[in-house]
Formats: sequence, C-alpha cells, structure tokens
Amino acid sequence: MSTVSRVARRVENVPFLDREDTSLLLVLPGLFIFSAFMLFPVVYLIGISFTNAEPANLFAGEGAIAVLTFGDATFVGLENYANVVTDPEFWNSFGVTWLFVATSVILKIATSLSIALVVTSDLVRGKRLLRSFIIFPMGLPPIFIITVWRGIFSSAQFGLMNQLLTGFGFESISWLSNRWTAFMAYNVTEAWLAYPFMVIITVSALQDVSEELHEAAVVDGAGFVSRFVHVTLPSIKRPVLFATILTSAASFQQFLIPYVFNEGGPARANELIVVYGYREALQFQEYGRGAAISIVALLFIGAFMWLNVKKGRLADGVND
Repeated sequence: MSTVSRVARRVENVPFLDREDTSLLLVLPGLFIFSAFMLFPVVYLIGISFTNAEPANLFAGEGAIAVLTFGDATFVGLENYANVVTDPEFWNSFGVTWLFVATSVILKIATSLSIALVVTSDLVRGKRLLRSFIIFPMGLPPIFIITVWRGIFSSAQFGLMNQLLTGFGFESISWLSNRWTAFMAYNVTEAWLAYPFMVIITVSALQDVSEELHEAAVVDGAGFVSRFVHVTLPSIKRPVLFATILTSAASFQQFLIPYVFNEGGPARANELIVVYGYREALQFQEYGRGAAISIVALLFIGAFMWLNVKKGRLADGVND
C-alpha cells in the first residue's frame, strides 16, 4: 500500500471527519500555496493603500514582523484614493491606457487574423514551416524584443524606420519624442509580442470550421468575402474573443514597452497606468499612493474581464 493510500485511510478513520471534510483537507495544501503567493500580496497591497507608507516608515523597526504590520506607517483611510482620483496625471494615464488597449487590440486582431488566413489557405505551400516561424517570437524574452523595437524606432538617423523614410525621400522622424508617433510605436511592438498567441488560437479555430458550410455557401453563390463574413467569423468568434480578452488584459498591464521606450514620455504624456503607479511608488517613494493606484487598476481590469466574459457568454455551460 502506498504512503498516500495509508494517509487517506487514516484520515477517513478519524471519527469527527466525514468524506466532505476529508476532501477539504486534501485541498488545504493548495489553498495555502495560493494564499502565500497570490492572496497575501493582494491583501498586503490593499493594507498599504490605506496608510501613508514610504521607505522611511514602512521599514522602521526590526525583523519581518515590523514590515508585515506596516512599520510606523499610519492609517490615513481613503486619503490616497482621493488624491489619486483628483490627480490630472491619473486621468491622463487612465485615458491613455484604455486608448492603448483599444488600438492595440484592433491591430492584434487584424494582424493575427490575416496571418492565420494565410497559413491555413490551401493555396499556400509549406504551412507547417510558416507556423513554426510564426511562434518563434514566443521563445524570445520580451525585454529583448522590446529593446530591438526601440532601436527600430530610434530617433537617430541610423534607426531602421528613419532609414526607410530617408530611402524613400522623406525626412527622418523623432519617433519617441513625439506623443503620437511614440504611441504608434507602442502599438506595433505590442502587436508583435501578442500575435503568436493570437495566431495559434485563430488557426485552431479556423481548422474547426466546417467544410460543409463553406461548400454550401459556394453552391449558393457566395464569394470569398461573403463566406468569410457569414461563415468563418461566426464560427471562430468565441475562441478569438477569448484570446482578445486575455491580450487586452495584458495590454492594460503593459509596463515594459512604455518604460523601456521612453518611460511613458514625452513629458509623461504616454504614461500607462502601471508606469504611473510604478513612478509614484518607487521614484517618488509614495508606497501608499502607488498601492492605491494598483488597486484601482486591478478593479478596472477585473471589471473589464468580467464584463467581457459575461457579455461574450464565454462561461456558458461551465456549471452543466
């Protein structure tokens, strides 16, 4: 008899435990690990957001107990949240973040769907090789890809984009010194990071589209565009929507692209909400304020994902 079986038999023989209590005991280790690595940091962050925590008072005292009890930081109630929602920089970062989510999602869907249609077309040869090249960026560290794209959009004359412009007779552009050209660079880089995942989901969905539906549409005289709109899109809608929600959440939390490119500049104009929280917490050393920004961002992204899952009916049937 294995060790696990012996432990389970001994637990079942305890008189005050029934089978439901036994199953609860078996999941306790997992709940403990989840609490230690997921739940506790969130609860601690919420606690800090109600204090005036900063390095001078949060780390006052000795040992871990002092830090866990917020050191000498004092309770300030909703003061941090009030300061955040009355700060023009917060609303700028909030608006820029949602604009970035919207524009990057549109670009990611259009790019991924176009690539997926190509690599699933019967007219294309070597589709397996193409698919391996498509997912290749997933094996590269994001910081490496972002650094390469920063070089591509360099404002210097040797930047790849500026070399292309001058090669076609146009003047070079200070890509990262202008708000909207820098914002466009953010979108292109985000689309490059996300398209392999989106393409994998879309290709899988396209392969499940019934050929009989396409054949029936062809018999009815439907062209490629009509078949795509009335047959293909309805068939792949749910998987693509699922991938879109996940990549939208990633875009909302994007930190590396704006920070590595130009720290959310110029002049904090493109400061996404995570960069804004990082700057307030670590550069200005306002831990309580930074925690409040993080909680606000967490609430918005949670509401966004819940609403999309609800409206997209992605959870239908999970309780069946």
